[in-house]
Amino acid sequence: MTTSQDSPGAPSIPAHPHHAQRWLILGVLGAAQLMVVLDATIVNIALPSAQEDLGFSHDARQWVITAYALAFGALLPLGGRVGDLMGRKRALLIGLIGFAAASAIGGAATDIGMLVTARAAQGVFGALLAPATLSLLMTTFTDARERAKAFGIYGAIAGAGLAAGLLLGGVLTQWLDWRWCLYVNIVIAVVTVAGAWTTLHHQAPEGPRPRLDIPGTLTVSAGLFCLVNGFANAETHAWGEPAVWACLVAAVVLLTVFTLIETRVAHPLIPLRVLFDRTRGAALLSVMLLGLGQFGVLLFLTYYFQQNLGLSPISSGAAFVPMIAGLAVTATAANSILVPRYGARPLVPTGFVVAGAGLFWLTGIDTTSSYTSDVLGPLIVTGIGTGMAIAPAMTAGISGVRAEDAGAASALMNTGQQVGYSVGTAVLSSIAASALTDQLAGQNSISSAVAAGAAVHSYTTTFMWCAVIFLIGAVISGALLRSGPLAQDPDAGPVVHV
Repeated sequence: MTTSQDSPGAPSIPAHPHHAQRWLILGVLGAAQLMVVLDATIVNIALPSAQEDLGFSHDARQWVITAYALAFGALLPLGGRVGDLMGRKRALLIGLIGFAAASAIGGAATDIGMLVTARAAQGVFGALLAPATLSLLMTTFTDARERAKAFGIYGAIAGAGLAAGLLLGGVLTQWLDWRWCLYVNIVIAVVTVAGAWTTLHHQAPEGPRPRLDIPGTLTVSAGLFCLVNGFANAETHAWGEPAVWACLVAAVVLLTVFTLIETRVAHPLIPLRVLFDRTRGAALLSVMLLGLGQFGVLLFLTYYFQQNLGLSPISSGAAFVPMIAGLAVTATAANSILVPRYGARPLVPTGFVVAGAGLFWLTGIDTTSSYTSDVLGPLIVTGIGTGMAIAPAMTAGISGVRAEDAGAASALMNTGQQVGYSVGTAVLSSIAASALTDQLAGQNSISSAVAAGAAVHSYTTTFMWCAVIFLIGAVISGALLRSGPLAQDPDAGPVVHV
């Protein structure tokens, strides 16, 4: 094995310690990422069974989802910086073990309080795990083409894991018990910890160890908590409720204060050179909008499959497989073949437009539609477009950062995706509820056929808004992303030839 800088008389430059096992490491990191993204959807399928078993109310049900999103979204920036300070292998291992322990507690829950607490704990350890995974991937693959291929695979896992969670949740709930939707994380964590322990090397941060930015940590965590909590409350209360707007206004104020703090502290939690880079800002907005629209597709098509087409939990999960396949193939091909040559700018907007076209196509479904003739085609198109956008956007979001900022950049991308999911839950649920109410207004009697038609109308209205969101994403990413190949981080190791 030699480095690209070897020459007679030149000092030997040691290869990156992870280089020889980089593809095994990709498998380990992919498994860790899969565990995190599965939990964004796998519990959704289990909720009806959990509610019947534990006997909690409809109002309490949404907190099983929201508790995870609140803790995860609020603590991601801190988790990214902690990984930079303590070492990413340690952060990954602690995150995996803690996530598995929280999953075990949730699976053994005897009441709603225990379940919600466990879900919040999953979010805490997920906030440490997710940025460590992404930054390890970035620092492990130092060759531009190999990095693009690795991120294509990683992006496919990130996008497909959401839909795979629906399939796995259906299988576990129908064949075993809803509690296995949480216990399955223990199995994944044991395998992943073993892989991480044997393939990863601890790398202490270079240079003097910076101090943790306590004021920045407190303000950004509180700001993100208020943002997610405000939208979560808007889902179950009217948008005019003072508590909803108090949370949203507080979020704006706290995040503004956080930005001001980061301009003044010696060791910022998220350096502004990371936050305000033009390409990274465009990537962050793109990932956020993709998360928002993608969650709408998964959430409301799940309702349509089960309530209108009469599919079982397993069948409704399997119905998403064509979208998963389209997303995975496109994400991998786009990142490994096209991104190194052309950069992210032509791909991300095109992906948004293609996915938006698939969603517009989906607005044509009605109570007489079938899966094969009316859903399968637009589902594949939406998956292809999402894959074309998500992997290049994630790669653009962390390309060109310094090695010491890898965790912060990774946390930003994960935060954007998580905020997109959380905001999508509230906003799209509110849109669907309004469309349903309007459709049923003035009906003297509501038959099952009328109710079914109103439900489908609420779904198609939501798909239309998701398509509009994707078109907005196309305009933003096309305007802000820079042309040409992506910049590489200046501290990346030398290219290694085996």
